[in-house]
Amino acid sequence: MLGYMQEGALTIDAMFHHVERHYGEKNVTTNSPTGRQRMSYRQWAERVRRLGGALADLGLSPDARVGSFGWNSGRHLELYFGVPATGRVLHTVNIRLYPEQVTYIVNHAQDEAIFIDRSLLPVFWPLITTMPSVRQVIVMDDGVANELPEDPRVLDYEQLLAQAKPAEFHVADERLAAGMCYTSGTTGNPKCVVYSHRSTILH
Repeated sequence: MLGYMQEGALTIDAMFHHVERHYGEKNVTTNSPTGRQRMSYRQWAERVRRLGGALADLGLSPDARVGSFGWNSGRHLELYFGVPATGRVLHTVNIRLYPEQVTYIVNHAQDEAIFIDRSLLPVFWPLITTMPSVRQVIVMDDGVANELPEDPRVLDYEQLLAQAKPAEFHVADERLAAGMCYTSGTTGNPKCVVYSHRSTILH
């Protein structure tokens, strides 16, 4: 005999749909160098859907590893949902690692794109020539006026979202990878841990 209670797959897009449906009037608040920024979860959900569309527009592989190099913010929350809800894998790159370790883990993960806060560009951009898999660097403007490199790989996050069509999300298999993290402070090179949709929801 089979039981049919709570038989839905434990996937991040299911959590997204729940938040979008039931908590639209609640707020996401971010402290930034330019002050406190607030948006409703309804606005956030629209942006997450547009991020999903933008990932397709960028031509990323269906199971691409997508790096993030940023602070804890509303935009990073968009990445946490928008990347895995499309079936891709979010690789959160630790901004406090040594440069050679950042290079190692981006190459090991084979990230196809990196989303980066503008304030962190001086740390990351000097390493870009050591990362052959990275085809796009998407800059999230966090209010710090660092100069943007004149390079066709550098794109603006808000422009991408504005041009993208909202995506529909459906991840069928809860065992698919949703996120990747690498250890720090260990002997040798950092070690990779891959989180499934199921493990993330249960956690």
